[in-house]
Amino acid sequence: MKYTKCNFMMSVLGIIIYVADLIVDIWVSVRFFHKGQYIFGILTFSFMLFGTLVVQCFSYSWFKADLNKAGQEIQHCFLLLHCLQGGVFTRYWFALKKGYHVAFKCNSKTNSFTKEQIDQHKEVIDRVTDLSMLRLFETYLEGCPQLLLQLYIFLEHGQANFSQYAAIMLSCCAISWSTVDFQIALRKSLPDKNLLNGFCPKATYLFYKLFTLLSWMLSVVLLLFVNDKVGLFMLLLLWIVGLIWACKEQTQFCNSKSMEFLYRIVVGFILVFTFFNIKGHNTKCPMSFYYVVRVLTTLGILIGFWVYPLSIFNSDYFVPISITLVLSLLLGIIFLIVYYGVFHPNRSEETKYDETDGRYVQRDCRMKYFLME
Repeated sequence: MKYTKCNFMMSVLGIIIYVADLIVDIWVSVRFFHKGQYIFGILTFSFMLFGTLVVQCFSYSWFKADLNKAGQEIQHCFLLLHCLQGGVFTRYWFALKKGYHVAFKCNSKTNSFTKEQIDQHKEVIDRVTDLSMLRLFETYLEGCPQLLLQLYIFLEHGQANFSQYAAIMLSCCAISWSTVDFQIALRKSLPDKNLLNGFCPKATYLFYKLFTLLSWMLSVVLLLFVNDKVGLFMLLLLWIVGLIWACKEQTQFCNSKSMEFLYRIVVGFILVFTFFNIKGHNTKCPMSFYYVVRVLTTLGILIGFWVYPLSIFNSDYFVPISITLVLSLLLGIIFLIVYYGVFHPNRSEETKYDETDGRYVQRDCRMKYFLME
């Protein structure tokens, strides 16, 4: 378990994407208000605010739990920083400051470490994994709805300004980066988990998530064009199903019941857009069912559009969108099969615990209760 210079650079890139995404979201929201498109402006700002508020709640809860575990009382300045939406930046400051010292000043060229060096690397890795989880929450709570909204606006009007293009691109980058970075950091923080090493496994996992998510986003946008109430009802229904599943699995992520319920709400929201296992069980059947339903729903929406084309939808965009949707869905399923059949870190183990949430690990850490894939 070693925090390297490459890990440090990935952390730096992570905060750059995080800050850029926030700036572009604010920029897009301001432009909507300036043009008199108040509904779009309010939605854009609301998605951003909701994501950051939830992330600040988890960040403060973790600070409090860590300090209580160390026998210290949390300072009021931490609460103030989180109220001012500065919790994630505070965490980045501590993680990068300690990470730079470990990676560049105390990094040994050999694999032999003293106990003090091991503890330093472990501390940094745990901090970085906390940040990866917070970015994952923020990405799916803010980035995915934001991407849906910008795609809907783009297809409705047939054109977009530079800020909307930037928002779409940065949302895709943030979703892709946070998902892969989360898996790398989480597996690195858990000693009983095999690492996600090598370029091919990481790239395959990235494309599997990216293409399946893209096809689903386009499908939802098309459904919203057919009937926005039906589309919103479907999203709400999927969130309720995900929440019920999280409650049924009896997740044990947080110390308090209120934060645990908030965690299950977030898990349900994530499951609307992509699959994650939230318990230490084999996920072959649940994941297969999840993506079978996803494929059938996507094809049903697409067929419905071809049979009953809408006059409000520009036909010049419909054909390329249909091709993009089908290709992304096909590529996503192919990369999913390749990842789990060839590159998954646990593929060679006799007992396959696909993920960890409550399974025993060798050391006590919050990460053992994280959702994982």
